[in-house]
Amino acid sequence: VQLQASGGGLAQPGGSLRLSCAASRFTWDYYSIGWFRQAPGKEREGVSCMSSSDGTTHDADSVKGRFTFSRDKRRNTVYLQMNRLKPEDTAVYFCAAYVSCNGPPLGWGQGTLVTVSS
Repeated sequence: VQLQASGGGLAQPGGSLRLSCAASRFTWDYYSIGWFRQAPGKEREGVSCMSSSDGTTHDADSVKGRFTFSRDKRRNTVYLQMNRLKPEDTAVYFCAAYVSCNGPPLGWGQGTLVTVSS
């Protein structure tokens, strides 16, 4: 499995960014896929995850109502639309594969840096 995240950058508070993750050699029916982030000096935080069993998404409370996870199976790509960004969203975001959205990530690719600052 190869996962390549992109789309990070600088955004102002209240602004938006869309992250993309290109997945290759990924078995959609077996693995769940999602995003986690890591800010300097902080623990890894799960952001959003799409379950392989039924396609439902599970969002962290900190991003509910602001971030939207979507999937384009034909393009083997998932997206994280991030709206109403806050400075505390600043982190490196990673796209990851999971056996279950309730568990830790199995593997992930290179992250993409999101900086929210005025």
